Amino acid sequence: GLLPFLESLFGVTTAITLLELSNPNHPLLKELLMKAPGTYYHSMMVSNLSESAAEAVSADPLLTRVGAYYHDIGKLKRPYFFSENQLSGENPHAKLSPNLSALIIGAHPKDGLELGRKYRLPEAILDIALQHHGTSMISFFYQQALENSDRDDVIAEKFRYEGPKPQTKEAAIIMLADAVEAGVRSLSKPSSNRVELMVRRMIKEKLDDGQLDQCDLTLKELDQIAEAFVYIMSGIYHSRIEYPEKE
Repeated sequence: GLLPFLESLFGVTTAITLLELSNPNHPLLKELLMKAPGTYYHSMMVSNLSESAAEAVSADPLLTRVGAYYHDIGKLKRPYFFSENQLSGENPHAKLSPNLSALIIGAHPKDGLELGRKYRLPEAILDIALQHHGTSMISFFYQQALENSDRDDVIAEKFRYEGPKPQTKEAAIIMLADAVEAGVRSLSKPSSNRVELMVRRMIKEKLDDGQLDQCDLTLKELDQIAEAFVYIMSGIYHSRIEYPEKE
């Protein structure tokens, strides 16, 4: 009974608390499933990738898995502005300027922090929700802005997430898994070679952009993370035989 008070006093998140948060019947996860089903299943995929990578580099697999469950809870504020939840095929961004669209998309880490505090999530989980995009570029709307107006009028910094950058291995792994899952899902024909190229490209882009500067991951560990991602993603997107139609 004293455990919640001790956790609060010393700022520690125990395995018991993380196991409770991993329950699919947690109110926040149920709300995510009902209001943003695409985001929910994306989070489940990210959790599988993240846990495997965390085990490969001696990070905390349980914290990484549970953090991945809740990393995108900020999307609950405006679920239909995110492509995975646009089940009707209508895209509300078609009626908005790239600047406004980037502002809406870029707000979801902070929205997640506010919602997580409302549900009294541990600080370790809240940090992951806030840091999982770092200061990455919101590339789609940045390119759209460049195409729609004079390049000199477009301020690149306005098309970046506010951050902060990942401070821990767990937050960095979730950032990479989030990018990799979305990137591989965008491939039209995800063969094993194309999956591996996409995984390594996404990790290199985050590294080159300085998003991993404030965490403790080494280059060797990044290679191990890439191998873990490729193994999981290749298993998901393996080739299948085409079933013949019945005459």
